[in-house]
Amino acid sequence: MLHLIKLAVGPKDVEAMRRGQAARAGGPEGLRHVTRMTPKRAPEILRGGSIYWVVAGVLRVRQRIVAIEPVQRADGTAATALVLEPGLVEVHPRPMKPFQGWRYLEAVAAPPDLAAGEVGAEGIEDLPPKLRRALLDLGLL
Repeated sequence: MLHLIKLAVGPKDVEAMRRGQAARAGGPEGLRHVTRMTPKRAPEILRGGSIYWVVAGVLRVRQRIVAIEPVQRADGTAATALVLEPGLVEVHPRPMKPFQGWRYLEAVAAPPDLAAGEVGAEGIEDLPPKLRRALLDLGLL
């Protein structure tokens, strides 16, 4: 099994991401993320892989990828849709530096899910970015 990591562009926290996805999930195509490139390792991803979302510089949540489909953008260019299972699963937070596109994440390197009732880094988005990064680097969040 293989996963992807992607920066969540727009939402400032996990709750904002939940609201945005809830608004899009009711559409005719379901919940999907369209990307320019097709993962070459798609068969491995489709064996139960997830997309791990980096929110405000911290890897915070994941969603299972249920399908990978070719699509066409409005301008006619080819793209790929990652069809996602609704609902975000919180994981143990991990600081991430910015990057473009998506990256592969081996299953052994993926952060574990938070247990039921376990609190992740609640309120972390309210901290100044420099302080948040320092606390995460020290393993305090």
